[in-house]
Amino acid sequence: MELIVNGAKTYCYTGGKAFDATKPTVVFVHGVLNDHSVWILQTRYLAHHGFNVLAVDLPGHCRSAGEAPSSVEEAADFIGALLDSAGVARAALVGHSWGSLIALEAAARLKDRVSHLVLVGTAFPMRVSQVLLDSSQTDPIKAITLVNVFSRSTLAPPPSAMGPGTWVFGGSMALGKRVLASNTTVNVFYRGFKACDSYANGEAAIAAISCPVLFLLGEQDQMTQTKAAGRLMAAAKASGKTVKFVTVPVGHHQMTEAPDATLFAIRDFLTHS
Repeated sequence: MELIVNGAKTYCYTGGKAFDATKPTVVFVHGVLNDHSVWILQTRYLAHHGFNVLAVDLPGHCRSAGEAPSSVEEAADFIGALLDSAGVARAALVGHSWGSLIALEAAARLKDRVSHLVLVGTAFPMRVSQVLLDSSQTDPIKAITLVNVFSRSTLAPPPSAMGPGTWVFGGSMALGKRVLASNTTVNVFYRGFKACDSYANGEAAIAAISCPVLFLLGEQDQMTQTKAAGRLMAAAKASGKTVKFVTVPVGHHQMTEAPDATLFAIRDFLTHS
């Protein structure tokens, strides 16, 4: 599905189903050097079980045109514009890693237009080491390799998102290279990492949201360790939010290393919260 958002062509994967304005909508937001495809199993299931899904390629990434966002706040404003363009009055937001910060900030800004918030592999602050920031500019292939080593708890978990024995490490390496090459104007790798590292509004944002929130974290996550979500969870509970916490026994890329457990946690949260 293609939409025009802020004057630029924007691609959203709809899970193989046509968009139906009468159904509840879930927007999926990817992380750094990812695109809509990381949500393949979760989106297809929900699309075939009563939901609209809009798994977006962020601006300047892969099949979406426009200027790649340079901050979480800029990307959050894009999510609001996306809902407007799609004619969606209210939606759930699901974000992974950088996308979790984008979804969080968007939920704070959109208030009652967001029905549920799912933060997958989140942390606040989401600091990025200087080594990774530097190498994302000077030696991006080395940086992509480092990220994938730290993001994975297994090389080929059975079954993975694309079937038993899928080489998730190799697949993610290829995806990172493809996303990086898709924008010849700016380095979306460095820009995304810098946006994560610079974001400072997490606690204020989660206090401002008006919807239930699910923290979906990897027990073996080395990129955004489980404890690194503690400040956000504490702020959410302190402000009286409905908070659910689920861990899966994998690393940072829960959608491909534990696709079923990730799907079921999202599905149950959307249908029972």
